[in-house]
Amino acid sequence: MSKNEFAVTPIEVPPALLVGVDFGEKHFDRELEELGLLVQTAGLEVCDRIVVKRKFPDSAFFIGTGKVEEIKALALGHGAGEIIFDQALSPAQQRNLEREIGLPVYDRTFLILEIFAQRARSHEGKLQVELARLQYLSTRLVRRWSHLERQRGGIGGRGGPGETQIELDRRMINESVKRVRERLSKLKKQRSTQRRQRQRNEVFNISLVGYTNAGKSSLFNAMVKARAYAADQLFATLDTTTRQLYLQQAQAHVSLSDTVGFIRDLPHGLVEAFQATLQEAVDADLLLHVVDASNPHFPEQIQEVTRVLAEIGASDVPMLLVFNKLDRIAAEQLPVSLQDTMEIDGRQIPRVFISAHSGQGIDTLRDVLAQWWLARRSSDDAYADGQDAADCEQEQGLDGQV
Repeated sequence: MSKNEFAVTPIEVPPALLVGVDFGEKHFDRELEELGLLVQTAGLEVCDRIVVKRKFPDSAFFIGTGKVEEIKALALGHGAGEIIFDQALSPAQQRNLEREIGLPVYDRTFLILEIFAQRARSHEGKLQVELARLQYLSTRLVRRWSHLERQRGGIGGRGGPGETQIELDRRMINESVKRVRERLSKLKKQRSTQRRQRQRNEVFNISLVGYTNAGKSSLFNAMVKARAYAADQLFATLDTTTRQLYLQQAQAHVSLSDTVGFIRDLPHGLVEAFQATLQEAVDADLLLHVVDASNPHFPEQIQEVTRVLAEIGASDVPMLLVFNKLDRIAAEQLPVSLQDTMEIDGRQIPRVFISAHSGQGIDTLRDVLAQWWLARRSSDDAYADGQDAADCEQEQGLDGQV
């Protein structure tokens, strides 16, 4: 080794102990499979999993005191460095658990925020994650830092007379939130201008939505021959990418956008922070709801995506279900037809089965999209003809009056 070369020693991060609390919900993830994937996506390792059954959460510890001692012993036995809960914890519950266990305790919300912070690449994406993290942090200032209870102030000191450290920190966070919101507001106006330009040019806008790791980016790459980052992991991409898609049957170009994926219990702060990005779905002419057909929990995932779409005001946008990963479905479970319909909330939604990996069904999907575009153009033409006829009648009426 030369004198200018340095040996890099990898930093060993203590593994995490995963905790899930079963309140008797129908679709509770008893294997904590999704939480484990989130932990791996964040770059951590899992040492063990434990599931606690309760009828309702404990106000002080979320779980019973007996289970707190059991988790503490299990964590010490495995040499765990932190405890991660599959549910959201209140600031008081998090603080109490850390005091009793003696290790950092995090919840699902914090974990998702950390992953988003690692994955954001664009300036807008980083600002959106920063806003969500600041909002989350503002409620956690009284965790385990005793210095936050001390007062500051006086002549020459930062803050007003008698202002506590926690008040000073909260004010600084609120000021940071205000600055980030202002910067995001400017970016939102820019995106709005771009969308209006597309609408002015009468561009047909299609947005890909779906549960994280359903294969949206892979489908996007297969459709437009792009090189958007795609990987078999949660939240592989956070930044919206838009490309032109040519539909041979319609002989027309449409706009195709790949958006951030959804997940169960997606923090509301993230939904709010990513409002500018998710606006692509609200303003779309058609939503391609990509579903991982090989995932046994896809019905719950569809419900979660539908819930978030309603939250952001996109529930009335026409939708086409795209069941992806057809190549991973067992032979006896393969669909009879690549096209059918599926009922969601009392509505029959058209569905197409495809495999973005092998290309199976992609041509069928293109044909369906061309049919959507042609139907949209026909309705626009009919509307324009109706308006022309109405204008003509109005002019004749005015001539008669004269």
